[in-house]
Amino acid sequence: MMSGKGKRRLEGWLFALRRYLAFFLLMAFVISCCMLLFLNELSAATGIALTKDKIESAAKLTFVNILFLSLLCTVIDGLRRKWLVERPVRTIVRAAEQIMKGDFSVRIPPLPGIENNSGFDVIADYFNRMAQELSGTETLRTDFIANVSHELKTPLAVIQNYGTMLQHPGLPEEKRMEYAKAITEASRRLADLITNILKLNKLENQQIYPQVETYDLGEQLCECLLSFEEAWEKKELQIETDVQEAVLVDADAQLLSLVWNNLFSNAVKFTEPHGKISLSLRTQGKFAVIQVSDAGCGIPPEVGKHIFEKFYQGDTSHATQGNGLGLALVKRVIDIVGGDISVSSQVGRGSTFTVRIRRGQDGEAEKIAG
Repeated sequence: MMSGKGKRRLEGWLFALRRYLAFFLLMAFVISCCMLLFLNELSAATGIALTKDKIESAAKLTFVNILFLSLLCTVIDGLRRKWLVERPVRTIVRAAEQIMKGDFSVRIPPLPGIENNSGFDVIADYFNRMAQELSGTETLRTDFIANVSHELKTPLAVIQNYGTMLQHPGLPEEKRMEYAKAITEASRRLADLITNILKLNKLENQQIYPQVETYDLGEQLCECLLSFEEAWEKKELQIETDVQEAVLVDADAQLLSLVWNNLFSNAVKFTEPHGKISLSLRTQGKFAVIQVSDAGCGIPPEVGKHIFEKFYQGDTSHATQGNGLGLALVKRVIDIVGGDISVSSQVGRGSTFTVRIRRGQDGEAEKIAG
């Protein structure tokens, strides 16, 4: 039974033999045709008669030349293939094997070639780009799993600890209610976390497709804001609204409600009691511009660079009220609907989130206004 290495070696020799035969047949045909034409022209021009002996002698010499030239071309072609084809292929294969093993740091160096812009250079360039993208994706996946694990552990630990304490006999009713409330709150956080993870996963994998409709954006904003009435009244917050009427947008109302609910929730959460929250809606050309402002602690510049990342929470003092996925959801939804979101903030004075989305049909807006 021949081993795999011996089989590959035999295949290599057979391939070299086929190449030699191909060169031999090609050269035999080309040189024979050229020699026949040359001898015919020479005989016609000089009147020299070509005897059998002379033809046989020339044929033997030509045959030897063909054998030598075929061998020479085969060797040159073999060296060319080994240097310009086989070496780059082996390099690419080794890099691909590293990728298959999970090593996304591998990169293909510049490959040898006669020309700088050879096909293998293009393949290597795209391969390196792919490896870089896979490396970034793997990092995000690892961070995502680590963050999810951490976020799941916290409420589960709270539920487990308070559940254990509830089992103690003779526990006062006041403590029992306190522990039960803590368990309920941890369960709510866990449910919200799982819901947001599922939503974000669907959005990032485009399993949620926008259901575009034309609707009044101002009405939706007011409805979403009013759903937080109990929360802002509890903190005695001042609410200011400047909502332009009859502003229509062509978008998915359900998706955009995620944006407004998250922005209003953050505004209420980060604004201290007796503070102020502002909502404005106006038009700028073909766009509707929404601004949600709070009078909270503000966002430092180094934190502002990361607020739309998954699980990132700049203000850890409010960490128990969220899971760091809200603004990641907001950013993904805005990207899907083709809008833009930005934030401006001053530490100690509050933050303003600005959203720009394309308006609907102006004619319809005018009808509603009328």
